[in-house]
Amino acid sequence: MSLIVHSIGPACTVQDQGRPGYLDQGLSRSGAADLLALHEGAALLGQRPSCAALEMAGFGGSFEAVGAVNIALTGAPMQASIDGAQVAWNASHMLTNGQVLTIGAARQGTYGYLHIAGGIDAPLMLGARATHLTANIGRAVTPGDMLPASGGKAAGGYKIASTDRFTGGSLRVIASAQTGLFSAATLERLEHTMFHRGARANRMGMQLDMDGPGFAAEGQLNILSEVITPGDIQMTGSGNPFILLPECQTTGGYPRIATVIPCDLPRAAQAPGGAPLRLQFVTLEEALALQAAFEAELARLPTRPEPLVRDPHDISDLLSYQLVSGVVSATDQGE
Repeated sequence: MSLIVHSIGPACTVQDQGRPGYLDQGLSRSGAADLLALHEGAALLGQRPSCAALEMAGFGGSFEAVGAVNIALTGAPMQASIDGAQVAWNASHMLTNGQVLTIGAARQGTYGYLHIAGGIDAPLMLGARATHLTANIGRAVTPGDMLPASGGKAAGGYKIASTDRFTGGSLRVIASAQTGLFSAATLERLEHTMFHRGARANRMGMQLDMDGPGFAAEGQLNILSEVITPGDIQMTGSGNPFILLPECQTTGGYPRIATVIPCDLPRAAQAPGGAPLRLQFVTLEEALALQAAFEAELARLPTRPEPLVRDPHDISDLLSYQLVSGVVSATDQGE
């Protein structure tokens, strides 16, 4: 069971939950930009969320099934069809041998995900299958590649409700190592500023644009480089906040004004260009409670899928189904 890639958008890579534990060796975690989408796909296919999937940045491609392949589509909603017939997003579907899945542009958000039952069998490196382009681990998927399944016989035909995280919104943040270097007035202005996702954005990070003056810390040119992680918000020389994402560097000297809490990182990563974003400080205790609630919801996801009701108009073999059993008379009143 596998998919042959006939065409594909730029910067599409195989991702799983990444490889933690190598920061001290200069390697960031990488992994899916939207970890919630990995969990949703796993729930739809009845498999572990550690399974690797194809992450598509803004545009998908064309994929032909070799054998019977069950797939799921999650993350940023994209145009999708099987042999020309439109199919639902945030749902699982069965492809028979030779059928072609076509995934177009994102209608909302940034990163869409194509899951295969059993997960994509990409090479393991340092305990993960995640591509890390900046570290030269793996490469972007190109036409002619094969996406083999690791196994798994999940049935298609299920849907799952998706959390709306594809149009920007509020990102909750906690104080970071250098938050104290910023004045109270600067921090208050940060919370009251309407930001927009800028054009400078990739898997390493995303710049926030805004009207008005930039933000600066006292003595920020004297800060020594130290460990940084995804979610940290660095204040660049231009005064624009820069939110770090999965492939960020492991050390940096720009002051960090705050850190996006992990459960809000999918919303940050999925914000499309120009989307409005606000930053809202919460306490560490509040952040821990929010993260615990998020993880509890992830644990419940396997119970969330529901049967996908198909529109009879889209069922090409409708007449092959036994829709009525027995004969009903319009005149016989019975006894």
